[in-house]
Amino acid sequence: MCKDFIDGLVSVIVPVYNAERYIRETLDSIIGQTYKNIEVICVDDMSNDSSREIIKEYESKYSNIKSILLSENAGVANARNIGIENARGRYIAFLDSDDLWLPEKIDKQIDFMEKNGYCFTFTGYRFIDSESQKLNTIVHAKPELTYEKMLRHNAISCLTVVIDRYIVKEIRMKKIHHEDYVAWLDILKQGHKAHGLDELLALYRTRRGSLSGNKFRAACWTWNILRNEEKLGFFKALYYFSNYAVINVYKHFLSK
Repeated sequence: MCKDFIDGLVSVIVPVYNAERYIRETLDSIIGQTYKNIEVICVDDMSNDSSREIIKEYESKYSNIKSILLSENAGVANARNIGIENARGRYIAFLDSDDLWLPEKIDKQIDFMEKNGYCFTFTGYRFIDSESQKLNTIVHAKPELTYEKMLRHNAISCLTVVIDRYIVKEIRMKKIHHEDYVAWLDILKQGHKAHGLDELLALYRTRRGSLSGNKFRAACWTWNILRNEEKLGFFKALYYFSNYAVINVYKHFLSK
């Protein structure tokens, strides 16, 4: 399977849905990377705004951008999976259509992985608002995460991840809320570890009314993962959920 991937190539999966306000800024942040061996796969999940026209415009302008236009809306997990299936690179990275990377993000992360032999890495990031203004919250990358540590808190944000497919053979998002968290747990359960590069290299956009911005719903999704996906007993799940709750209350308090 490894022989089918292009060594050194980073495939960036960008799920798109009604992102006309931000998608240009997002794609520009990928095109502007100092690491140039990148392909961008934009998977449009049946947008009904001008997102499709914008990504087709970028595809015609840049040879390393590919658009996949879905015929029905099936959610972000499906869009990411289709992107992964069509990716040619050894490395997989993710960036949602309203988030941003700083210019040296991929360059520094690939160097970090190659020097240390790491297969699953993530970085620090900062919150921004709907107008791209920086907020107070900076999330630092923990040095190393195992499956056990990840149960305590989803300490990896999707926009910061790079995964080496030579080593991690299966990357798949389930059609469930917090699908990225479940995917990281699945990878770590295989015995891999996630290693953090503690540099601020990405910008995560938080918006009022966004699904992830609803703290109560996000908490319910996390509880469901602990109990129904990871099959933890009630008290063990409660222990890990309590860790999650304390950390997230603190993090979002700082972002005000």
